[in-house]
Amino acid sequence: MSSLTSRSMFEELFRDFAPGFYIRPVPGQAQGETSAVADVRTEVREDANGFTLLADLPGVRKEDIQVTIDANVVTLRAEFKRDQAADDAGEGGAKFRVLRSERQYGAVSRSFALPNEVDEANARARFENGVLTLSLPRKAAQSARRLTVE
Repeated sequence: MSSLTSRSMFEELFRDFAPGFYIRPVPGQAQGETSAVADVRTEVREDANGFTLLADLPGVRKEDIQVTIDANVVTLRAEFKRDQAADDAGEGGAKFRVLRSERQYGAVSRSFALPNEVDEANARARFENGVLTLSLPRKAAQSARRLTVE
């Protein structure tokens, strides 16, 4: 009994002919299909003072990151840019041809609704080694004000 495979005869021949250069598509991805930028991996922590948000943004420059705070909603936006110089010339200025690229380029945005409002004036952002760390203190609770009835 023969086993059925999804590989074509040409793929088998090419793999046998040049085994070091055979590049197969990722399972579930069609040949030549480009993938969208993956979601930002995050972790949100809460302590007595407020919240800490950690976001993995490898390959992003800090100039390409935007953080906005609107009451209790925090929004991250990052842009993964392709290095044009690397596209034009390879190592030593030699031209090259990309055989397969799984690197992702484009913009991604994530929003988080926190249980309390954030004190925007005291919020801090630090970007180091591809990890964005946001320190988001809670806004001080407003004391109730009694109105005089006239």
